[in-house]
Amino acid sequence: MRNSLRSHGGLVSHLSILIIATFSTHLLRQVFAIPRTCNLFQGSWVSDNSSKSNNIPLVYDSSQCPFINPLFDCAKHGRPDRGYLRYRWQPSACNLPKFDGKVFLEKLRGKTIVIVGDSISFNQQESLTCLLHAAVGPNSKITTGTMGPYNSNYFQEYGVTIAEFYTRFLAQITTEKIGRVLKLHLINDYGNVWKDADVLIFNTGFWWDVNGNQKGWDFIQDGENNPIVRDMDRTLAFRKALTTWAKWVDSGVLNFAKTKVFYQGFYPDHYRPSEWGRPELKDCAKETEPMSGSTYPAGPPPRLSIVEQVLSSIKSPVQFLNVTTLSQLRKDGHPGRYSDAGNGFVDCTHWCLAGIPDTWSSIIFAYLTLDENMA
Repeated sequence: MRNSLRSHGGLVSHLSILIIATFSTHLLRQVFAIPRTCNLFQGSWVSDNSSKSNNIPLVYDSSQCPFINPLFDCAKHGRPDRGYLRYRWQPSACNLPKFDGKVFLEKLRGKTIVIVGDSISFNQQESLTCLLHAAVGPNSKITTGTMGPYNSNYFQEYGVTIAEFYTRFLAQITTEKIGRVLKLHLINDYGNVWKDADVLIFNTGFWWDVNGNQKGWDFIQDGENNPIVRDMDRTLAFRKALTTWAKWVDSGVLNFAKTKVFYQGFYPDHYRPSEWGRPELKDCAKETEPMSGSTYPAGPPPRLSIVEQVLSSIKSPVQFLNVTTLSQLRKDGHPGRYSDAGNGFVDCTHWCLAGIPDTWSSIIFAYLTLDENMA
């Protein structure tokens, strides 16, 4: 991942059979029928024949959304195929409710959603903002800028803020005489700000394997009384930092009557084509179709099991949005060469917008609009 990226800035639950959410402001009523046995994260990608014949996305056209980072705007940067926009996620035992931006904004009226994580969080924030922008129309007043430590988009009519807080590790990095020290035993200093959000969506993953100057720290420490070292096993470091985050969630700092907390999977990349049976390729650049079926040949990323183990230890209500497999199946969804990263860089980490993050947003929409306590 390039330096330019920074400058831009219990477990799967069973949903109730029928929940009716009524919104007094516009007397909106949204009804979803989802079986209790439905797992929104198990399924496959199917061709959506309801797409318009001119190949624009089902929900928004990237050229009409002013919030997309140039790194993610694949159409603007010349991606010739649009087939990747014509697939929808189909859970095995039910249907994923279609994203309805006005219902979302009514349900979250006056609330703040904060997405905490690395540059994939920008993907998520911009997806959600574009979906909502398409719903309210180009004349709606949306303020873009910073809100304290956040990059934010504020929908004035509804009082809804969609914000992103950039952090690679969730753990704290302190600047000391010897250099930058990643402290696995401390939550990021801004944890005291995160707690004021109404919805928190966390992730961390990519940066735990980066080496050299780009990794973001010079030394690492696990425990105040333990020595500061130059490096350690990164998988162990990931587990320790995620455990620190889990303890913070359970520490009582969050008011769970007000704040809903999500942890969003382990985001895959597609730099190893042998994982999906195409060893003759170098990366994802030539991929234009998703995997068929519901399983990824290489299986889940090894650290996904760490995420599951740590989340299962949390006593507080944290929802696991396990989008890992459905994202693994979309080897065709990355910018590849079609971004402004430059220098021939092939991006198989981030995702085109419009694209796969819109499905992540639809799943978040399903959970939040079906939550009777979000009124």
